[in-house]
Amino acid sequence: MNYTIEEVKQFVEEEDVKFIRLAFCDVFGKIRNISILPWELDRAFKEGIAIDAWSITGFEISNCSDLFIHPDPSTLVILPWRPEHGRVVRMFCEITWPDGSDFQCDTRSFLKKAVEKAKEEGYTFNFGTEQEFYLFKNDIDDNVTKEPIDNAGYMDIAPDDKGENIRREICITLEQMGIMPERSHHEEGPGQNEIDFRYCEALKSADDSIGFRDVVNVIANRNGATADFSSKPLPEHPGNGMHINFSIKSGREEIPLDSAIAGILDKIKDITLFLNPTENSYKRLNLQKSPGYISWSKQNRSTLIRIPAAKGIYKRAELRSPDTKANPYLAYGLIIYAALYGLKNNLSLPKETVTNLYNESIDKLEEYSKLPESLEQARKIAIESGFLREHLPAEILNAYL
Repeated sequence: MNYTIEEVKQFVEEEDVKFIRLAFCDVFGKIRNISILPWELDRAFKEGIAIDAWSITGFEISNCSDLFIHPDPSTLVILPWRPEHGRVVRMFCEITWPDGSDFQCDTRSFLKKAVEKAKEEGYTFNFGTEQEFYLFKNDIDDNVTKEPIDNAGYMDIAPDDKGENIRREICITLEQMGIMPERSHHEEGPGQNEIDFRYCEALKSADDSIGFRDVVNVIANRNGATADFSSKPLPEHPGNGMHINFSIKSGREEIPLDSAIAGILDKIKDITLFLNPTENSYKRLNLQKSPGYISWSKQNRSTLIRIPAAKGIYKRAELRSPDTKANPYLAYGLIIYAALYGLKNNLSLPKETVTNLYNESIDKLEEYSKLPESLEQARKIAIESGFLREHLPAEILNAYL
């Protein structure tokens, strides 16, 4: 859509917009917002709108509690679930200190800087996610239960799949907002669903990932259910992953991904804390199609990174370890820096893994390096990482530690 400031003002006036949501994420990727009325729009663009940093998780990093959020006009969308008369729109924001300097814990700005660094080196990254979530029934008082809405399995259909109409409504709503889902289906777990997205440039893809979670929560609740994005909602069933697909261009040409993948494999332990940020995350890894070993392959789903069977513009690599509690701004930014490390140093890929790691012997698995097996271990590796100290603001690292 890419609206300008003047086009946003015109849109608000002509389309009967009564509320403007200014949205941003805390350091852990949870969406927050403040609503303003149309006559506050000029001030929002010129000066920003003040917020209280001390009330937001991870933002309490100094004696100054005032921050300012500044809407990005290019991100304007209508929220289709709100009334048509007296419409509500949303824009994502950047965050600054009162003097206008960048706020260190603004993860959206962190990703923008990673994208700019890549462009300086001649590369453009595109991302697309595959996000999984469970749907649980609400009780008569609209409180969530731990009862899945169905007992369907992988790619089942109605009437066994009772999430079919909810996924349909989610996808239609996303399309109305300019977020383009490619496909949706029932996943392996009872009440578990997956929606995959068309790749796009990094910042829009991260914005869309945050917007997607918001839409899923709203639509699920309208249908008497609650969406659960946690890494392992049901101990005996598959966890929720956020597989991250990426491709890289130099100019208009897609480039081979070998060195970029090698860079990510080299730095994956350093960045796992941000791809898998909760205790629950480590109950998912290395179980039920979730990777546990640092490996790559073509099409083999037991490896950490695979190159799916695809042609032309759909050729990409898929990182399979991240889960749906990851902040996509941080995840994408760190993936970009790791890939650039591999490209700059012309790293070579290790030997391809062609066997199913879930069926391998213990002796064979000992040939592979493992991903961190606990949040504590991931934190220890992050503390000692020179790569993170080079690229990540200390305030963000400290928040995760």
